[in-house]
Amino acid sequence: MPRDSNAKAYWRANLRILMLLLTVWALAGFGLGIVAVPWLNEFHVAGFPLGFWFAQQGSIVIFVVLIFVYALWMDRLERRMAKDAGEA
Repeated sequence: MPRDSNAKAYWRANLRILMLLLTVWALAGFGLGIVAVPWLNEFHVAGFPLGFWFAQQGSIVIFVVLIFVYALWMDRLERRMAKDAGEA
């Protein structure tokens, strides 16, 4: 595989991963922090309604988890791309 097409494939995969993870974060932040709050408020965590928790902390926690998911996913992608290019 020529180097240019390998680089394009890498960035295409990278952008696909980013868009997927940012969509998950947006859905969690908007969906769970705004739309689903009345339903989530029926449950309590440490004395606080779960909807309040998601609105205040949930999207931050999900973002930090997604950072780790992104790092692991990109590590696998980079190893696979290096193997495909014959560098590993």
